[in-house]
Amino acid sequence: MEKINQETQEKIQQLQLLEQGLQNLLFQKQAFQIELSETENALKEVGKTKEDVYRMIGQIMLKASKEGIEKELKEKKDILELRIKSIEKQESRFKEEVETIRKEVMKRIK
Repeated sequence: MEKINQETQEKIQQLQLLEQGLQNLLFQKQAFQIELSETENALKEVGKTKEDVYRMIGQIMLKASKEGIEKELKEKKDILELRIKSIEKQESRFKEEVETIRKEVMKRIK
Protein backbone atom coordinates (compact mmCIF):
# COMPACT_ATOMS: atom_id res chain seq x y z
CA MET A 1 0.00 0.00 0.00
CA GLU A 2 1.35 3.38 -0.90
CA LYS A 3 2.05 6.01 1.70
CA ILE A 4 -0.80 8.29 2.70
CA ASN A 5 0.30 11.90 2.41
CA GLN A 6 0.25 14.34 5.33
CA GLU A 7 -2.89 16.16 4.17
CA THR A 8 -4.83 12.91 3.94
CA GLN A 9 -3.66 11.88 7.40
CA GLU A 10 -4.86 15.22 8.76
CA LYS A 11 -8.24 14.70 7.10
CA ILE A 12 -8.48 11.23 8.67
CA GLN A 13 -7.70 12.71 12.11
CA GLN A 14 -10.28 15.45 11.52
CA LEU A 15 -12.80 12.76 10.57
CA GLN A 16 -12.06 10.81 13.75
CA LEU A 17 -12.52 13.94 15.89
CA LEU A 18 -15.83 14.73 14.18
CA GLU A 19 -17.04 11.18 14.73
CA GLN A 20 -16.12 11.42 18.42
CA GLY A 21 -17.97 14.74 18.67
CA LEU A 22 -20.98 13.18 16.98
CA GLN A 23 -20.88 10.27 19.42
CA ASN A 24 -20.79 12.71 22.36
CA LEU A 25 -23.78 14.57 20.93
CA LEU A 26 -25.70 11.31 20.62
CA PHE A 27 -24.99 10.48 24.27
CA GLN A 28 -26.21 13.93 25.33
CA LYS A 29 -29.31 13.59 23.18
CA GLN A 30 -30.08 10.20 24.69
CA ALA A 31 -29.71 11.57 28.24
CA PHE A 32 -32.03 14.48 27.46
CA GLN A 33 -34.56 12.13 25.82
CA ILE A 34 -34.61 9.96 28.95
CA GLU A 35 -35.04 13.01 31.16
CA LEU A 36 -37.81 14.29 28.87
CA SER A 37 -39.62 10.96 29.07
CA GLU A 38 -39.39 10.99 32.87
CA THR A 39 -40.66 14.58 32.97
CA GLU A 40 -43.60 13.75 30.69
CA ASN A 41 -44.49 10.75 32.87
CA ALA A 42 -44.32 12.87 36.01
CA LEU A 43 -46.48 15.55 34.39
CA LYS A 44 -49.04 12.92 33.39
CA GLU A 45 -49.16 11.47 36.92
CA VAL A 46 -49.49 14.90 38.53
CA GLY A 47 -52.33 15.67 36.11
CA LYS A 48 -54.19 12.49 37.13
CA THR A 49 -54.02 13.01 40.88
CA LYS A 50 -56.59 14.81 42.95
CA GLU A 51 -54.56 14.31 46.11
CA ASP A 52 -51.64 16.24 47.57
CA VAL A 53 -48.44 16.44 45.57
CA TYR A 54 -45.00 16.14 47.12
CA ARG A 55 -41.54 17.11 45.95
CA MET A 56 -38.21 15.58 46.93
CA ILE A 57 -35.65 18.08 48.17
CA GLY A 58 -32.49 16.31 49.17
CA GLN A 59 -33.42 13.66 51.70
CA ILE A 60 -36.85 15.05 52.58
CA MET A 61 -40.23 15.18 50.90
CA LEU A 62 -42.24 18.42 51.04
CA LYS A 63 -45.84 19.11 50.14
CA ALA A 64 -46.15 21.36 47.07
CA SER A 65 -48.96 22.92 45.08
CA LYS A 66 -50.16 20.84 42.15
CA GLU A 67 -50.27 23.93 39.91
CA GLY A 68 -46.72 24.91 40.84
CA ILE A 69 -45.39 21.45 40.13
CA GLU A 70 -47.24 21.27 36.80
CA LYS A 71 -45.89 24.67 35.77
CA GLU A 72 -42.35 23.67 36.73
CA LEU A 73 -42.58 20.34 34.88
CA LYS A 74 -43.97 22.02 31.75
CA GLU A 75 -41.11 24.54 31.78
CA LYS A 76 -38.60 21.73 32.22
CA LYS A 77 -40.22 19.82 29.36
CA ASP A 78 -40.01 22.88 27.08
CA ILE A 79 -36.34 23.39 27.92
CA LEU A 80 -35.52 19.73 27.29
CA GLU A 81 -37.34 19.79 23.94
CA LEU A 82 -35.33 22.87 22.91
CA ARG A 83 -32.08 21.23 23.94
CA ILE A 84 -32.94 18.10 21.96
CA LYS A 85 -33.80 20.16 18.87
CA SER A 86 -30.53 22.06 19.21
CA ILE A 87 -28.57 18.82 19.49
CA GLU A 88 -30.41 17.40 16.47
CA LYS A 89 -29.35 20.44 14.40
CA GLN A 90 -25.74 19.99 15.54
CA GLU A 91 -25.99 16.28 14.83
CA SER A 92 -27.16 17.00 11.29
CA ARG A 93 -24.27 19.39 10.66
CA PHE A 94 -21.77 16.92 12.08
CA LYS A 95 -23.13 14.11 9.90
CA GLU A 96 -22.90 16.26 6.77
CA GLU A 97 -19.34 17.27 7.57
CA VAL A 98 -18.35 13.68 8.41
CA GLU A 99 -19.78 12.45 5.11
CA THR A 100 -18.04 15.20 3.12
CA ILE A 101 -14.65 14.47 4.69
CA ARG A 102 -15.18 10.69 4.43
CA LYS A 103 -15.81 11.01 0.68
CA GLU A 104 -12.75 13.21 0.30
CA VAL A 105 -10.56 10.75 2.19
CA MET A 106 -11.87 7.80 0.16
CA LYS A 107 -11.05 9.59 -3.10
CA ARG A 108 -7.51 10.25 -1.90
CA ILE A 109 -6.92 6.70 -0.74
CA LYS A 110 -8.10 5.05 -3.97
